[in-house]
Amino acid sequence: MPIINYRTREINCKIVYVGPSLGGKTTNIQAIHGLIPGHNKTNLQSIDTEGDRTLFFDYFSLDLEDIAGFKAKFLIYGVPGQPYYRSTRKMVLNGVDGLVFVADSDKSRLQDNLESLDDLKSMLVEYGYDYDSIPLVFQYNKRDLFFITPVEEFEEVLNDRGCRSFEAIAVQYKGVAETFRAVCREVVLKLNETLTRQYGAYRT
Repeated sequence: MPIINYRTREINCKIVYVGPSLGGKTTNIQAIHGLIPGHNKTNLQSIDTEGDRTLFFDYFSLDLEDIAGFKAKFLIYGVPGQPYYRSTRKMVLNGVDGLVFVADSDKSRLQDNLESLDDLKSMLVEYGYDYDSIPLVFQYNKRDLFFITPVEEFEEVLNDRGCRSFEAIAVQYKGVAETFRAVCREVVLKLNETLTRQYGAYRT
């Protein structure tokens, strides 16, 4: 559940980018950070690990309407994908409100994508989250490679919920903003549903 600050009239929503190692999570977050106007964001911060990084920053969104008179603030995280950093991933997932699964389109990494998704599901269960209802968007990255997994196959083996999905070439900024806007929208819709159930009808 997002953190509601009644004093500052802010709702803090946490979005986490997950997926296999070196699949494009860092590239996505760096690209998003570069696209957002400077006065709307904090500095990009990182915790370096070997060959991968945990990145995070937060910013105020001005192009989304207020939620019941509150301003939406998104905290954006990316986590390392290697198996031996599972404890780090699990820690960052605590309090998550929305997820972007960045899949590596390299055909040779299909199994890595599947294992990463299975790991995500198990961690969500450990925290008591419902995988079938948490806001989730898929991004099929690195579509510029020669041998890639077809979108249809990704949709069949990864996107078992029929969530929104996007093709991307994150290093060229293609599909990055679209993915990000989609997950923000899913989080806001979910939040409005929750507030409506708890406090009555709110403007969306």
